[in-house]
Amino acid sequence: MKNNKCKILVLSDLKDTAENTINNGVSLAKMIDAEIALFHVKKHTDIVERDNQFSAIRSLNEEHNNTKNTINRIVDSISKDYNLKVSGSYAFGKVKEEIRNCIKASNPDIIVLGQRDSSPLQLIGDSITRFVLKEFKGVVMISGNENALVPNEQMTLGVFNGSNKIFSTKFSKDLITHTKAPLKSFKIVNSQQETNSASVENEEKMEEFVFEQNANAMNTLSSYLLKNNINLLCVDRAEDKTKNTTETSLNKVISQVNVSLLVSEA
Repeated sequence: MKNNKCKILVLSDLKDTAENTINNGVSLAKMIDAEIALFHVKKHTDIVERDNQFSAIRSLNEEHNNTKNTINRIVDSISKDYNLKVSGSYAFGKVKEEIRNCIKASNPDIIVLGQRDSSPLQLIGDSITRFVLKEFKGVVMISGNENALVPNEQMTLGVFNGSNKIFSTKFSKDLITHTKAPLKSFKIVNSQQETNSASVENEEKMEEFVFEQNANAMNTLSSYLLKNNINLLCVDRAEDKTKNTTETSLNKVISQVNVSLLVSEA
């Protein structure tokens, strides 16, 4: 019998923010009854310093053992505490190449990754976040630093600028079931150029917040998301690759918003 469960791949650096990222992945998996896999990758140069060959081999073996034990401990804890089907793996090598290989091998429906403490210029450049968004066409959850999801608890869901692609996914009904009412809509508009956009499902049940487009709009948005205890903000990707306005907006949202994002399929 074919397994129709969604598959979630959590990319973790196993550093200080790893617990937040993993909890977000677990919470999402519980909401939509998904399988979850944890993957960690590290560059060889971060493990082995320029030293003699025997020292390098010893350092590499120690790191293999430590990483394996850490992942096994996390996987066992998730399985026991939340009754989820979960697996864990890791690789040492070229980070982006290993992530690409893992995505191809696991074929996930959703990828969860952590929010990096980096500048907006890095997000526009060659970051892991941007790499995953370019490489993977499915739904991407970018874990924020604030208002993290809590396993087995309902969340507060928001949508940004009329985002509606998430509501056409196979897990949308489960997502809504675990969302506190009402949904909250956040828009940044130019009042002089504003036109009617496609409506979002259940828009009549939404609480709407509209901000005028200006230099402080994203800071204002971020503040309101925190005040309204938003756990997850839905954001659509750009449809027209020849226009960079939506893509730029996505970069700004990623770099300036501290709550978790659910970025739609490409």
